[in-house]
Amino acid sequence: MSNSSFISEFLLLAFTDRRELQLLHFGLFLGIYLAALLGKGLIITTIAWDHHLHTPMYFFLLNLALLDLGSVSTTVPKAMAKSLSDTRGISLLGCGAQVFLLVFFLSVEFSLLIIMAYNCYVAICKPLHYRTLLGSRACVNMAAAAWATGFLHALTHMAHTFSLPLCRGNALDPFFCEIPQILKLSCSQSYLRELGLVVVSISLAFGSFVFIVLSDVEIFRAVLRTSLEQGRHKAFSTCLPHLAVGSIFLITAMFSNLKPPSISSPLLNLVVSVLYLILPPTLNPLIYSLRNQELKDALRKLITGCFPEPLNCPSSSLVQFLCCRASLS
Repeated sequence: MSNSSFISEFLLLAFTDRRELQLLHFGLFLGIYLAALLGKGLIITTIAWDHHLHTPMYFFLLNLALLDLGSVSTTVPKAMAKSLSDTRGISLLGCGAQVFLLVFFLSVEFSLLIIMAYNCYVAICKPLHYRTLLGSRACVNMAAAAWATGFLHALTHMAHTFSLPLCRGNALDPFFCEIPQILKLSCSQSYLRELGLVVVSISLAFGSFVFIVLSDVEIFRAVLRTSLEQGRHKAFSTCLPHLAVGSIFLITAMFSNLKPPSISSPLLNLVVSVLYLILPPTLNPLIYSLRNQELKDALRKLITGCFPEPLNCPSSSLVQFLCCRASLS
């Protein structure tokens, strides 16, 4: 960061100068953030609590929930503080932290979406090899590889971005520090190197998305060949939400990073940033839980504090509670 150390802070452009609209933005971001926290918190707690969900698919879903929680927490609290206090500055260190964390969380998330697609493919198309290919150790190793790869990817992008000399001001369009917006401030042609990295990253993401689509097509073909209605429903309820999440994330991220400057505007940048940074983490719990009966049943158990088929417990509320808690343990 030595070449850009003369910039002590960046200015995040305000959504609006009207105080009423600033408070409205704060309320909207607060509602979205609380919904994301509630949804992710319920998924994480439910999967960790119910031992029936201690399977590879839910292990990866737990990791995905943690990543979504991290990505939305990286940007939204700062945006809320900016709207509430009408402050626009973010330090160079804080901007670098946002860039690193966002690239890190989003990179690991897409790697996990690929792993989850592979998990679905093996479970349905190669069920006899499932325990061999996706044992506990293999799942942990794949998750660890995704986190490690995301860390190196984020470190590379942050180092390249903040090694560029920045001499075109310090104002950034969206409500967070984003690599394409920082590259616009560079006065050196070397920014093309980082831009090339962004294009390569998007290309790899697109290739990964093609892999996800092809694996889901193979899954659907295998499912349609079976006569078991229950198996079809379970496969579709598992893979369709996964495909929807990957589609929303990739399409909006590609548009945000590759859209031409001629159609760029503060409002459009804001809308696109919300679509790929805030909307997927907020909707993911809804998308997965609505079509996943196992997760809904486990969540119902968690909320009620007892299994759907309780033991013969006494009618006293206190004794019944203790009895049901004993059955859970």
